[in-house]
Amino acid sequence: MKKLSILITLILTANLNAQEVSLSKIEEAFKISIDKSRFKTHLQKLTERPHVAGSETNEAVQNYMSSVMEGAGFKVKAYPYDVFLPSSPGESFIEIVTPIRETLTQQENILEEDPFSSDELLWKGWNSFSGSGDVTSEIVYVNYGTREDFEMLKTLGISLEGKIALARYGGNFRGYKAKFAEANGAAGLIIYSDPKDNGYVRGLEYPEGPYFNSSTIQRGSLLTVDFTGDPLTPYEPALPLDGKKKVKRLDPTEVGLHTIPVLPIAHGEAQKIMRQMKGAPVPVAWQGGLPFTYRLEGGSHLKVRIKVDQPINFTRVANIIGTLKGSEFPDEWIILGCHFDAWGFGATDPNSGTAMLLSLSESLGKLANQGYQPKRSIMIAHWDAEEHGVIGSSEWVEQLSEELEAKAVAYMNFDGGVSGKNFGASASPTLKRLITDASKSVDYPYSDQSLFEFWSKGKEEPSIGNLGGGSDHIAFYMHVGVPSLSGGAGGPTAYHSNYDSFHYYSTFVDPEFQMGPTIEHLAGLMALRLSNRSIVDYDLMRYPIDLKLHFSSATKKVSAYHPSFEGFTSAIPAIESLEKAAKELTVQLQKMKDRELNKKIIKQINTHLIALEKSFIEEKGMDYGAWYRSLYASTDPFSGYASWMLPGIEYEVALKKTENLKAWDMRYAASINRLTDKMKTLNTYLGNL
Repeated sequence: MKKLSILITLILTANLNAQEVSLSKIEEAFKISIDKSRFKTHLQKLTERPHVAGSETNEAVQNYMSSVMEGAGFKVKAYPYDVFLPSSPGESFIEIVTPIRETLTQQENILEEDPFSSDELLWKGWNSFSGSGDVTSEIVYVNYGTREDFEMLKTLGISLEGKIALARYGGNFRGYKAKFAEANGAAGLIIYSDPKDNGYVRGLEYPEGPYFNSSTIQRGSLLTVDFTGDPLTPYEPALPLDGKKKVKRLDPTEVGLHTIPVLPIAHGEAQKIMRQMKGAPVPVAWQGGLPFTYRLEGGSHLKVRIKVDQPINFTRVANIIGTLKGSEFPDEWIILGCHFDAWGFGATDPNSGTAMLLSLSESLGKLANQGYQPKRSIMIAHWDAEEHGVIGSSEWVEQLSEELEAKAVAYMNFDGGVSGKNFGASASPTLKRLITDASKSVDYPYSDQSLFEFWSKGKEEPSIGNLGGGSDHIAFYMHVGVPSLSGGAGGPTAYHSNYDSFHYYSTFVDPEFQMGPTIEHLAGLMALRLSNRSIVDYDLMRYPIDLKLHFSSATKKVSAYHPSFEGFTSAIPAIESLEKAAKELTVQLQKMKDRELNKKIIKQINTHLIALEKSFIEEKGMDYGAWYRSLYASTDPFSGYASWMLPGIEYEVALKKTENLKAWDMRYAASINRLTDKMKTLNTYLGNL
């Protein structure tokens, strides 16, 4: 095995072959083709007006993106859907009833420094998929509203029955705050942004600094069904109601949508409620940044009223997909995407990513006009209705699931991908080397370092996260098993607020507008390397490396509540076999790169490689939601954002259960053995060439 490892190293460090020299020439031409002014131009145009999913202004954004990509030489197609969602806030109201009646403000202040803040299309704060209702009751502070927080309240003897829960943003997806509050008997929920998490505790408030001021409100969806996408069409695309193909839709009353009214407010308004609370002090960890001691209960003297009347109906949305057809392997797809719908202007989230991808389409179009057509098709996807529950991309994946399983080489997500000057990424195992290697060829604009050097901070390898929830990679990776990554630049933002405007971006996010072209360069390099190398360049050795880490972590978690646990005795030996197969296949694939292979053979090799990730896809799916079919990774069903690696086991750990661990050990061993067998089959095929 040691000799084999040495052989791999020698092959990997050999001189560039003719293919690599050609790729280097293409990459240099691509770098020259980037017009650094275009990112700013696109961002300014995209964010002229607020554009919520289903609005006329969002349709105008669709038309703009289509025209840009068509002008760049992409073939553009719209994919319309009729999805079940609230297209506006409806009517809402929040007030302190007693001891002194006071109506609370539900919208950000208009600021003289920010001309965008007075736009008449800006709406007050709202949470889509709130229940409708009119409730007057006492208040209970529930910290972040996590599952653990509600368990703590039970331990403390605090009842939520018939009361209004008050939670701060953070710790989990806001929809789970509503789900847990309702499950614990709450009649309503108020969510606010605490200054300890985003506000003056962190630094200067907007407009003097980038942090939330006393009127800033985070909007967002509450949709929490046990699948991702349109709530009425799991597993099926929500095709237009007036289309030829009819899709059976669920009864909205049977889906499990929230029934209690939920409203978001700013910390300046939350303070007006909280300073009047008279109950016992909160646990130390629950204290936020407002200048008084937080209390668990408001007491009978403090009554608050919240009213929400939010109609939910069918809304037409549409994804806009541009394709630059591959010259040799057009049915192998490299997909880059970002959603375009926003809660307001959406300058950082999401349209910094949208603007970058539009500029990238222009650069790739220039490259094609110079004769550098990609070998594989490069698709740039702009998703609609992501903010309401990652809907547009999920419907597209459900619509094209069979094609994606066979053709999609990778999906790369850039949701809000240029939202600051820091850099970070998360990726499935086979794509981690792709993004680290590409970052070495990109200059970081605010130092003399490469992006890799800035990102890694002197370490041999930068920290690459595991993909969790909250964005458009979910269906690709966790439903159909397409290797995926998410990356980009980040920093403090006016997240989901009316202040996330071009003025905010140009003042605090990146006034020099240098990070857009930087991320475009990175994204383009990754797309070009995946599309132009004859054999898909997956890092197969990362599978056993990462699996060992994940099972080691899982073993520790189980042992913490089950000391007699003997370990995953089936999965661990399977990983050892996988490691051997991955090493042998890596050697064979490197040898193939030095040979002249015809297109038919190359196509056959890549078909085998694309199928590898599907080893972790099972129809049975997860116990908490069969739509989540990947045994390898899933969103955390208790937080909605966190990444769960080996989610079948993680679910048992979360519930502190032991009776199903053996069964999961067997299922994971079987999936790893499937992966090993596929590698061996490909290795045998290569050996016979």
